[in-house]
Amino acid sequence: QVQLVGSGGGSVQAGGSLTLSCAVSGHTLNLDTVGWFRQAPGEHRDEADLVARIIWTSGSPVYADSVKGRFTISKENAKDTLFLQMNSRKVEDTGVDHCYTDSRIGPRAWSQGTQVTVSL
Repeated sequence: QVQLVGSGGGSVQAGGSLTLSCAVSGHTLNLDTVGWFRQAPGEHRDEADLVARIIWTSGSPVYADSVKGRFTISKENAKDTLFLQMNSRKVEDTGVDHCYTDSRIGPRAWSQGTQVTVSL
């Protein structure tokens, strides 16, 4: 099994920056993709939208159109930790961000949600 611990949420004004991190531990050998989903206010987690993801081994990123050019996802291999650098935050970026991993074996793993609030 894989365990995920997310951190770095908080409040920021529109235009500001925030960085999320996600520590990954456990059986990482079969990990395929890792990244973040955002659960908008009033939504259930299964309605959340993908924000960004990377291939665990190669680090090739994919971004939602709404965050392209503003967000950067990266991975620190030595510590098995993901980062999501979020610049030029918008009010519509408000929500609960969930780190996730998909494995070639086993179910999707999730971190606890991290609240991020963007205000004018």
